[in-house]
Amino acid sequence: MNAPLTANPGTAPTARQAQKAAFEANKLAKYLRRQVGQAIADFNMIEPGDKVMVCLSGGKDSFAMLDILLFLRQHAPIDFDIVAVNLDQKQPGFPADVLPDYLRGIGVPFHIEDEDTYSIVKRLIPAGKTTCSLCSRLRRGVLYRVAGELGATKIALGHHRDDILQTLFLNMFFAGKLKSMPPKLVSDDGRNVVIRPLAYCRESDLAAWAEVRAFPIIPCNLCGSQPNLQRQQVKQMLQDWEKRFPGRIETMFRSLGNVVPSHLLDAGLFDFAGLKATGIPDAEGDIAFDAPAFAAAASQPVEFQARRD
Repeated sequence: MNAPLTANPGTAPTARQAQKAAFEANKLAKYLRRQVGQAIADFNMIEPGDKVMVCLSGGKDSFAMLDILLFLRQHAPIDFDIVAVNLDQKQPGFPADVLPDYLRGIGVPFHIEDEDTYSIVKRLIPAGKTTCSLCSRLRRGVLYRVAGELGATKIALGHHRDDILQTLFLNMFFAGKLKSMPPKLVSDDGRNVVIRPLAYCRESDLAAWAEVRAFPIIPCNLCGSQPNLQRQQVKQMLQDWEKRFPGRIETMFRSLGNVVPSHLLDAGLFDFAGLKATGIPDAEGDIAFDAPAFAAAASQPVEFQARRD
């Protein structure tokens, strides 16, 4: 899914190149729409009558999420509404007209919320320190409030498969937790349901789609100058693994849906204290003395089954 979709920069595409680019773009569109549709179905993200608040940051991922959800709304067997919401954090130089112009152009109901979280972050976080944590908390609180004001029943965020895996390793490496980003959750205020429709999508495919659709990408100047963030380090580690061992990322992501609590260490998830021999064979029992057995294709890319168009 990562083949070039355009001709070499600075050269006019030939008819054959244009035809190939159109074919690849159509294939990518179907692939991403199937993945999003499958994620929505697997986790019951969107239900009839929902009003989905699509959080639009101006980055490639949220643009792609809005684009795909608009398509699915037209073709899905259920009726739901969409409202796009952007939080203008008052970053210096932020092009405030880009998103409204784009959303008016595609005919999407939208709301721009003005909240100067930028000044708060810059005041409270020392120069050179990571701003993401505080920025995220402030942004989340504002979005929860706006969702209530707009009557939204679901809040859609643009986190993708790579974000989910990176969060898993960040929690393991730096927080000592086996935890990631769930595709669906109840917000910490207990009032909102948050969904991540791009949960099955690869970042590279979303980047390719952004190029095809020519989204007016707006960079985040608040944190974009922090190249040594822990998330960037984990991202680079995963990319290196994928280069050395193709398919490993897919397999690791698949493992998040195949958790075996009895073979971990959390006594809150499994009753180790009350565990006793029953004399009844258990296929999921202890195999500590057996050689590890892995499927022959385990190192190959694993994809979630997608619905047919």
